[in-house]
Amino acid sequence: MKAKSLFTLAATAALITSASASVTIDYVSVGHAGNAADTTGYGAVAYAYQIGKYEVTNAQYGAFLNAKGASNSGAIYNSSMSSTGITQTGSSGNFSYSVTSGFENKPVVYVSWFDAARFANWMMNGQGSNDMETGAYTLNGATSGIITANIGAQVYLPTEDEWYKAAYYSAANTSYSLYPNGQNTITTADANYNNSVGSTTNVGTYSGDPSSYGTFDQGGNVWEWNDEVISGSSRGLRGGSFTNSGNLLRASFRNTNGPALELNFIGFRVASVPEPTSLLLTMLAGGVMLARRKR
Repeated sequence: MKAKSLFTLAATAALITSASASVTIDYVSVGHAGNAADTTGYGAVAYAYQIGKYEVTNAQYGAFLNAKGASNSGAIYNSSMSSTGITQTGSSGNFSYSVTSGFENKPVVYVSWFDAARFANWMMNGQGSNDMETGAYTLNGATSGIITANIGAQVYLPTEDEWYKAAYYSAANTSYSLYPNGQNTITTADANYNNSVGSTTNVGTYSGDPSSYGTFDQGGNVWEWNDEVISGSSRGLRGGSFTNSGNLLRASFRNTNGPALELNFIGFRVASVPEPTSLLLTMLAGGVMLARRKR
């Protein structure tokens, strides 16, 4: 059932409302390393990892812009964002950004794959004034071409298999569902699709039917970039959006587009693998074998 969850989001510190605040990503843990792939060939992951419970929001991306967007280097701000919740003021070198009231918890859109990669770098490097050009990805000003994640990346865009497993796999049943609500059917009470609302909704609004791992909005709301290079320099997109029919939310539907594309129905979420020390502690506490993510 569709239910509001703004208070839950506030309690988990998903809202970032000022430039000085730190961005906290609410992760879910995806264990059960070594699971088999689905019949589509996707979903097998040999290691434990974390993935964002929600899509990255305007408030979180707004904090990133206020930290790194004074000159809008890397074109991390698209002026069309003003229509979807983030406004730029000032002049180059002194740009500042504000999030429209009521839009804080909507997913950020008009973001390219490169924007998402820069956000991941910034998160990995500790936020604030720290670098957005290196870290998980060595960008060095790039806004086109093929950039792959560096070995040892700790905050990054999920691989297609990571995204797919979090959305469709059930460890309890060692099987996959057709939709990212743990079921083989879906309705507009379960997700924002088929123009049932006509725009994005706050992340986590459809709280009755998360994935088996507890992620929200992996079906509908906005398409999400992943790290797969599919054809030429095109990158993977999964999950469908508020504009699409239910068929595009299915596990069997794989989308791709140029990494510079910025539209009002494309966003992203991030994934994470902890540092080796943290990973070892998790292994000892849980009594399970985990493999380090490899690139």
